[in-house]
Amino acid sequence: MPKAVVEALNLKEGERVLLRVSGSVVTLESLHDPIQLALEGKKFASITPDQVEAISLEQQGKGNENPA
Repeated sequence: MPKAVVEALNLKEGERVLLRVSGSVVTLESLHDPIQLALEGKKFASITPDQVEAISLEQQGKGNENPA
């Protein structure tokens, strides 16, 4: 891949890309690693450990409502 393209997409060795061809148009997109995105990406939601526990207990209780 040309160096200018790699730099423009801020690609690192081993990263994946998506190549689309439509007629005479070629589109190249970088595909971000989901783990890296989770660690470095913009955060848009937050939840506290207490909220996780409350939701977990609520969901576990739903499984016990209708015993077989």
